[in-house]
Amino acid sequence: MVLNYIWIAFFLIAFVVAVIQSVCGGNLEIWSDIMNASFSSAKTAFEISLGLTGVLSLWLGLMKIGERGGVIAFFSRLISPLFGKLFPDIPKGHPAFGSIFMNVSANMLGLDNAATPLGLKAMKELQELNPHKETASNPMIMFLVLNTTGLTLVPLSVMVYRAQMGAANPSDVFLPILIATYFSTLIGLIAVCLKQKINIFDKVIFSSLFGLTAVIGGIIWFFMGLPQEKVSLYSGFGANFILFSIITGFILAGIYKRINIYDAFIEGAKEGFKTAVTIIPYLVAMLVAIAIFRASGAMNIIISGMTSAIEACGIDAEFVGALPTALMKPLSGSGARGMMVDAMATYGADSFVARVASTIQGATDTTFYILAVYFGSVGIKNTRYAAGYGLFADLIGIVAAILTAYVFFR
Repeated sequence: MVLNYIWIAFFLIAFVVAVIQSVCGGNLEIWSDIMNASFSSAKTAFEISLGLTGVLSLWLGLMKIGERGGVIAFFSRLISPLFGKLFPDIPKGHPAFGSIFMNVSANMLGLDNAATPLGLKAMKELQELNPHKETASNPMIMFLVLNTTGLTLVPLSVMVYRAQMGAANPSDVFLPILIATYFSTLIGLIAVCLKQKINIFDKVIFSSLFGLTAVIGGIIWFFMGLPQEKVSLYSGFGANFILFSIITGFILAGIYKRINIYDAFIEGAKEGFKTAVTIIPYLVAMLVAIAIFRASGAMNIIISGMTSAIEACGIDAEFVGALPTALMKPLSGSGARGMMVDAMATYGADSFVARVASTIQGATDTTFYILAVYFGSVGIKNTRYAAGYGLFADLIGIVAAILTAYVFFR
């Protein structure tokens, strides 16, 4: 229901803005821009789904090996004390716990291509427990908010883009992103716990959050002692080493259990192909609406209004140049990356605006993309309060990113 209203709002606002621009401003070409954007974004949505097919087949195939080899069950037992409190509606020892853990771990390592198929696997398992198949359950919403907050320990993609754009120290945003995304995840998690009446002062939850805070603090301390050129090298090594170790562990577990590893992989890969096809219409619907909203000029109007409001309050508005990335991030990951790259090209890769945009890019996730893909993959139509809480977590991440950038770069 929420996605329905958002989708309609994008089209209606875009239409009104386009009418005003063509009538009052004489910009008749805007209608051509809007239609071109709609066709282009529909093609992009299909290409994304097509690109996901191989990745989904690979990772769901590996997950099937891990499942039959007992690794997923091991991860389920490992995190069941904490996740049992955060997801009280999931039966103890259910394989969904293992899939959720793997997805969250991949997000933390900045491995988007691995995180998506693992998340879709988790969502499918959560749907099996869902008594109302077209309405999002509480565990689904908690899982989605954990995804949209996107706690990231290793923002590899952002550092790669900064290197390509000629930044002197591509990894200088590493610590700001880590701090901002931590606050986003923490506040988002607490907000959903309060909404679902989960006791955040439970000793398991409280001690886990305290432990996570200690780990984040230790990572910050370790990387602050490294030369800038070593930050990207060590973080990239850590992420990829952990990931390949998990893959190797899956295969070794399969050998130990004496399962047919190849057949298990093929079975899981078939599920990946089916999932990729399922999400195409949902992704087309969302990306087309976003593209039309952007092409109509509605996004530029919002940016201009925010700039004027901030300057009227006497607040330093230098960060406003990074707001297109902030506003686009919940809507489109590729659009936000484009805005970030544009900020680096316009202001310089080492400018304050570019650093703010890079921090924002790494501190939040694409809420509407996740809503469309994750819920669409299992046929959820009523997302309840998932979008609102996901956007709230995004807002926290954006504010934290801006404030952190001022601390580190001003």
